[in-house]
Amino acid sequence: MSAAGVLEPALADLFGGPPPFALRLWDGSTTGPADGPRVVVRHRRALRRLLWQPGELGLADAWISGELDVEGDLAQALSAVRQGLAGRTVGRPSPRGWPALATAALRLGVLGPPPPGPGGRARVRGALHSRSRDRAVISHHYDLSNEFYALLLGPAMAYSCAYYTSDGQPLEEAQEAKFDLICRKLDLRPGTRLLDVGCGWGALARHAARQYGARVTAVTLSARQHAHARSLVAGAGVADLVDVRLCDYREIVPDAYDAVSCVEMGEHVGKDQYPAFAARLHALLRPGGRLLVQQMSRGAAAPGGGAFIEAYVAPDMHMRPLGQTVDLIEAAGLEVLHAEAMRPHYARTVDAWRATLTQHRDRFTTLVGRPAVRLWDLYLAGSSLAFSEGRMGVDQILARRPGDADRTVRPAERHGN
Repeated sequence: MSAAGVLEPALADLFGGPPPFALRLWDGSTTGPADGPRVVVRHRRALRRLLWQPGELGLADAWISGELDVEGDLAQALSAVRQGLAGRTVGRPSPRGWPALATAALRLGVLGPPPPGPGGRARVRGALHSRSRDRAVISHHYDLSNEFYALLLGPAMAYSCAYYTSDGQPLEEAQEAKFDLICRKLDLRPGTRLLDVGCGWGALARHAARQYGARVTAVTLSARQHAHARSLVAGAGVADLVDVRLCDYREIVPDAYDAVSCVEMGEHVGKDQYPAFAARLHALLRPGGRLLVQQMSRGAAAPGGGAFIEAYVAPDMHMRPLGQTVDLIEAAGLEVLHAEAMRPHYARTVDAWRATLTQHRDRFTTLVGRPAVRLWDLYLAGSSLAFSEGRMGVDQILARRPGDADRTVRPAERHGN
């Protein structure tokens, strides 16, 4: 009997009926609906992984290893499978299903010790959100390769949601629009002292200095980001205005900054540490100074990034609904002036990154290897769906530290939607 024929009864038990996708197995046999997405199991080792680690991580390991694939676009396939499983109870085999599963595993030759992992998982130790652990988490993701990120993200090397102001706008222009939006909301002017917490490769810092004349202190935990950001700052001719520092936000000395920006760094702070983080931002601002937080959000029932994200991309990440973040910022003594949802912009941003990954796949593979490229395939496809389907959001929160003599607050200029 073919591999598909052996597997069909066990699949029907696991999925509460026929699976909402077609399968093509290593022996060429197929099963499932002809009009659904097609999943390709290239090696029986993929099924062994799922026996040892059912669920998201087992599937991710098989995908990254190249043992599992799909025909066509990965994001479309994931979306179709998700829709097909809606309303079904999918999980462990029923009591009657265990014998069929065991028999199928034996006949397919998938029993055996757990296969070695494909590599790429984060290895972090120490107390949750200790400075050394946070540094290791950031290094795991952001120190992958400056060349990789430069190719993926474009010239600005902005690894955050862009701001699209027109249809068909290129990513590079949308990122510039995002920088402009932040700078205007912060009311930056020549000589304004800006602190950029979690500066990445310094894209916002360079823009604020070059276009607005701001004096910027930019901080990152990533050694590779720090070195490259300093080089980019020098190349942009703004080294006299931008000071890039390698340090933890908890090490920044309060210095009465006129403005503080924190672009997609707050997700890494942690659930229990966020009140102290918000209080720190308050302390870093002068009275009347402005704070701009751009941060991802999720529903209350799914605060983290999921098992795959936690294992491979950003361990210890915590996201919460927008309202809870606003509450924490207000509890720190800051006055929230404005909040702007940017979720659709992130779906377009991620799709632009995905298109670049696909277009230059061979170059990316040369830079970081095939498993890492497949990891990013999965990461970006899943992220695109999470934002486009509304399971994740991203918001800009503008706040100020009360207490300045000037009671007139100029509204942020805006454009587009």
